[in-house]
Amino acid sequence: MQMTDQSPIHPFDAAKAEAFANRFAGTLNEAALAIMSSLGHRTGLFDALAAHPGLTAKTLAKRAGVTERYLREWLGVMVTSGVVDYGPIARSYTLPPEHAAFLTRASAPDNMAVTTQFIGVAASVETEMVSRFRDGGGLHYGHFERFHEVMAEDSAQLVVASLTEAILPIVPGLIGRLEAGIDVADLACGGGRALLRLAQEYPESRFTGIDLCADAFAATEAEARAKGIGNLRFEVRDLSSVDRIGPFDLVTTFDGVHDQRDPEGLLDLIRDALREGGVYLMQEIGGSRDLEKNIGNPFAPLLFTISSMHCTPISIGQGGPGLGAMWGIETAREYLEQAGFSDIEMHRLPHDPINAYFVACRRAGLQKQSEQ
Repeated sequence: MQMTDQSPIHPFDAAKAEAFANRFAGTLNEAALAIMSSLGHRTGLFDALAAHPGLTAKTLAKRAGVTERYLREWLGVMVTSGVVDYGPIARSYTLPPEHAAFLTRASAPDNMAVTTQFIGVAASVETEMVSRFRDGGGLHYGHFERFHEVMAEDSAQLVVASLTEAILPIVPGLIGRLEAGIDVADLACGGGRALLRLAQEYPESRFTGIDLCADAFAATEAEARAKGIGNLRFEVRDLSSVDRIGPFDLVTTFDGVHDQRDPEGLLDLIRDALREGGVYLMQEIGGSRDLEKNIGNPFAPLLFTISSMHCTPISIGQGGPGLGAMWGIETAREYLEQAGFSDIEMHRLPHDPINAYFVACRRAGLQKQSEQ
């Protein structure tokens, strides 16, 4: 697609207008379907439908533990949107297996119903964001009732489930080092599910999760304690107010840099925290800072929405620059270089069409470019 800075003046195109109106009618329906899919995921309705095809609303309500009256309304959305098949004679409902493959907990990591929850999270702060658009202020994590919960579930699909099979192998020799025993930190760790998985998988290594919000990792911390996992601990820290952490052999961040009050300062902190030969593994949204390069990305509208309604105002609310989720792989690489990392590599992984994974190292005597 060729982009120009100026659009030619042309007469009103009635056919184009009608096509746009039809498209937006579809947008309204798809937006409604997204909200109701989130509800269906949270109440376990997709799982119940997949396990027991051909149920009546009354039987499905009993199996799923919901009230029949509300369920019939929800089923109306699912049937008219083509998600669920309906048999009018028996008044039965069936979730086709081809649809269940993307809507049930058993379908993870391909469960798109998990991701629909972000629409509700974004909508929950719409009134706040009307004011923020006008005054330029930000938001805080307390504005979001379910953000940490939804983020942890989404991360469990894209990151945690593929850690040992797809993500860690991009760093040569890393799995062997973890098996032998190294010190690892996950900064802005959120729910801490990745660390729990690693702590169980590699008992000889020591894992530390650091986050601004204790409620984000509270459930995981309690689970680790109950299971007697002794090589995992969590800390509540404002990473923008500390001078030093570590030392560590591996530092990871998963969607953790762009939300910070001082993203560049965080990367400096990570560089200084790494021992000689240490590795930094950074996962960030794989978009571009150049808007035109995102036009063909099928996830771009969703990613810009999450960025607008969460990532950008969260950073601004801390006094940060508001990089946003779509700060771009170009900016990410520049920040890593400026922080004094070397051997920077970016990876795209087959299981994850949304994110980019950066691997960077610290070498002995390496300084940040601005310090040289």
